[in-house]
Amino acid sequence: MAFERDTSLVPIRPPGEDELPYDDGEPMESQRHRQQMDLLIEALELSWKDRDDVFVSGNMAIYFSELQAKKNDFRGPDVFVVLDTVRRERKSWVVWQEDGRTPDVVIELLSETTEKVDRTDKMRIYAKLLHVPEYYLFDPFTGVLEAYALELATMSYAPVAPGANGDVASRRLHLGLGVRRGTYHNLEVDWLRWLDAEGRVLPTGEEQARAAEEQARAADERARAAHDEAKLLAARLAEYEQRFGTLPGGESR
Repeated sequence: MAFERDTSLVPIRPPGEDELPYDDGEPMESQRHRQQMDLLIEALELSWKDRDDVFVSGNMAIYFSELQAKKNDFRGPDVFVVLDTVRRERKSWVVWQEDGRTPDVVIELLSETTEKVDRTDKMRIYAKLLHVPEYYLFDPFTGVLEAYALELATMSYAPVAPGANGDVASRRLHLGLGVRRGTYHNLEVDWLRWLDAEGRVLPTGEEQARAAEEQARAADERARAAHDEAKLLAARLAEYEQRFGTLPGGESR
């Protein structure tokens, strides 16, 4: 007699990154918003190029519950950083596939259409559901940066006062964040930048290439100056020998 297999007790595997949508359908507000996101991600990835325990991304969906995944009602952060994980390509960040790991840092780029959500719904989700320790808001057009730290007692965000120069410190990343004037993709404006312990910006690939060119140019100039100085010295010694028949010190040439 054949028995049918009872599948009622077989656990249903929740969907993963291959099944879930990873495009929230919400484009970046402007070219500057897109470039600001790219700048933050690029500079941090270059600085951490030798690390394999971090993940940096932006405008990527984060799934933290099956209900939320089914409703698909949550937009991805503009920039987020996860520590103590595996550095690999991902389509989206699915918390139940990542051993419960959630972002350590989230940055949202404010605009007229997203500011209300960034200050209410997303702020609540990051604090109470994802427990993101550090939350930053930055307006690419006004240059205003706001920093918030998670208070564990209330699972809500408290403002973090900036330093005298307006910079803020990320304790999770051991880096700073500050607004600096600069050029990125031919656009010279005030950008939000990652800062090292000495307050220097973490460079982009373009800035690294430009610095290398400047160093090479400076090395060439030093070499030319040394060559010219050697030629001048040789000419002076030749003139001295021609006039007096010996080099300084009494030696014959």
